[in-house]
Amino acid sequence: MILDAAARLATVEGLEGLSIARLADKAGFSKSGLFAHFGSKEELQLATIEAAWEVYGREIIEPALRENDPVARLRGLAEGFLTLIGGDVFPGGCFFASATAEFDTRPGPVLDRLTVLDDEWMRNLSEQVSAARAEGLFRETVDPEQAAFDINAFLHLANERYTLHHDATDLDRARRSINAYLSAAATT
Repeated sequence: MILDAAARLATVEGLEGLSIARLADKAGFSKSGLFAHFGSKEELQLATIEAAWEVYGREIIEPALRENDPVARLRGLAEGFLTLIGGDVFPGGCFFASATAEFDTRPGPVLDRLTVLDDEWMRNLSEQVSAARAEGLFRETVDPEQAAFDINAFLHLANERYTLHHDATDLDRARRSINAYLSAAATT
């Protein structure tokens, strides 16, 4: 519950804006009780990242990877992301887009963890493209890493625009773009 509040707060005020006092106020706990859980701001930030990743795993990755074929899994990853954004689970949009924009020029453990998780997300996308090629569902000329990059670009533009305008049309545009992209990659 504490980390859920921290992740939601971080998308609006930033990970750097998290403090034991602010979080205690938001979550309805005492400062001393929260300090016992997190000895430093950096520990709080890292724990918040892990909590957000658990949400992404539960809401996006795990359901998508249960799909039968790699194209369905790829669509599931994209749809899960867009559904999470459109559901306003994190009021500031994609937790990882917010946190990465805040820490991308700040070396240290927080950036290191964000980088590992970004690589894992991209690997999830590219592995599905590779599997679709291996099963003959995508053309051999489709580059898995480029496809992952392109699909992620559609998702992050939708996140940026939805967070700015709160217009679901932007999420639908991303869906149409991804569907067109996947159709163009298909062998039939």
